[in-house]
Amino acid sequence: MSGKIRLFVDHPLGQGQSVPLTRDQAHYLFGVMRLSVGDALTLFNGRDGAWSARVAEARKKDGILSVEAQDAPQAAPPDLWLLFAPIKKARTDFIVEKATEMGAARICPVQTDFTNSERIRRDRLQAHAVEAAEQCGGTFVPEVTELRRLDTLLDRWPADRRLMFCDEAAAGETLRLPDRSDPPPHMSPPPWAILIGPEGGFSAEERTRLRAMDRATPVSLGPRILRADTAAVAALTLWQITLGDWR
Repeated sequence: MSGKIRLFVDHPLGQGQSVPLTRDQAHYLFGVMRLSVGDALTLFNGRDGAWSARVAEARKKDGILSVEAQDAPQAAPPDLWLLFAPIKKARTDFIVEKATEMGAARICPVQTDFTNSERIRRDRLQAHAVEAAEQCGGTFVPEVTELRRLDTLLDRWPADRRLMFCDEAAAGETLRLPDRSDPPPHMSPPPWAILIGPEGGFSAEERTRLRAMDRATPVSLGPRILRADTAAVAALTLWQITLGDWR
């Protein structure tokens, strides 16, 4: 049996593999969680599934884990991107964490006309995605991309990717995602993205462009205007239930 502690490692995983620990990982396992030689935990790297392992060597600044057996195969989420305008630090962290837990494959901060935050710490947000994957039992960690301008992203929008445009101006309207008949069990949903606006909403120019896109589907998230972090969770839930792997 593997332990309850789950750790993401950037290292190949396989039976008998030795996995060296970084200083931060050693501090977490041995200083915070109080593991010692022989204790069990679960490892994943986003490529090889989840594996049970035991502590082989434990030191303050490093250590070695010994991989024993695979607990679960690698499971990828649907090909779903979440595009959102960064907001206050804690609420941006919340969006990244919940997007990871709810099955986004890529998390894309975007600069809109009314975005308040002009910079992000991508490495810090990526670390939040890792922590969320460790805690939710997943084997996949979504990529958090650098902040990009929304108009630049739309200029190069992939022809095969649909866009769920969550328009706060449509609150109270009946605008829904198109449902689909149940696909065969082996088929994944086609590529999609969800776009959440900033606290100030989309500009008139952005809204006009988005509604004119052939691949975009305007959607209302109910009768009330939601905060950006609430809207992200609501939109991901709506998409997963209608088109994703919650069906």
